[in-house]
Amino acid sequence: MKSEYNRRKFIKNTAKASLGGIVLPSMFSSKIDSNNDLVANVAICGHLWVYASKFPPNWDCTPNLEQVFADMAYAGLYGVELMEVVLRRDDAVKRIAALSDTYGIKVSGSSYGVGFQMADKAQHQKIWEDIQLVVPRLAALNAETFGISVGHVGRMKTESELDAQAELLKRIFTICEDNGIQPNLHNHTYEVENDLHDLKGTLQRIPNANLGPDLNWLIRAGVDPVDFINTYGSQLVYLHIRDQYADGTWTEYVGQGATDFKAISEALQAADFKGKAAIELAFPDGFEPKNALKEDWKKSRVFVQETFGW
Repeated sequence: MKSEYNRRKFIKNTAKASLGGIVLPSMFSSKIDSNNDLVANVAICGHLWVYASKFPPNWDCTPNLEQVFADMAYAGLYGVELMEVVLRRDDAVKRIAALSDTYGIKVSGSSYGVGFQMADKAQHQKIWEDIQLVVPRLAALNAETFGISVGHVGRMKTESELDAQAELLKRIFTICEDNGIQPNLHNHTYEVENDLHDLKGTLQRIPNANLGPDLNWLIRAGVDPVDFINTYGSQLVYLHIRDQYADGTWTEYVGQGATDFKAISEALQAADFKGKAAIELAFPDGFEPKNALKEDWKKSRVFVQETFGW
């Protein structure tokens, strides 16, 4: 894709210019190939949920976006993964582009789907109008990925609901691709519980859909992430990485908990995963972190980079 070519060119030119100087965040996920060129490995991004979680019920953390970009740039992350709500404000593109430029970290993409149920045909027009607003704005920010959650109906979806869901997803995939953005199916627990009923229903209708699983939500739904990667590895283009203790409590940063990231890393290597990954921090209700958030991001990034070899 054009965005990948531009990123490769930028990394190569930056490397030539730096020569012992400051290494920019976009170079943390690069390596040298046989032609002595820097090439993209798995880029490590950050999803802004831990900031958005402070703004219920619509999770619009626009007032804290400067901290988001500052913290993630400090941590050496490749990019910021947004939530669609911050793209709906009239000045969103101008505001976010300025922050990206100021802190030298790109907008890698956005998650999507808060509050919507794609299985409900009555919501399709509203969702489609929103997609037509959000996706071009994301493209204007030179973003690369779009992680789509289909929405929960509180029970297992019927075949007709899965048909409706797939119908809308196909339209969303098309507008993403027309805007140079790579869509992927992102999951919470409801897409993958009940023996992956929801996800399997979608894949029966869109067999080649890109996947962007949240590894922690897989675990919480009773799905072994290694088995998931072994089964669907060829379709993985994105990952969400979060950690938890053995009792299920989320950790402050990635690497503190009981998640078997070594086994996950080995499975990803066997699947030849070459997509992107986003660290997503999430704190239990009432939890007060011991560290500044920027330090939690940095600790998480270092752990992920060392454990996964990215």
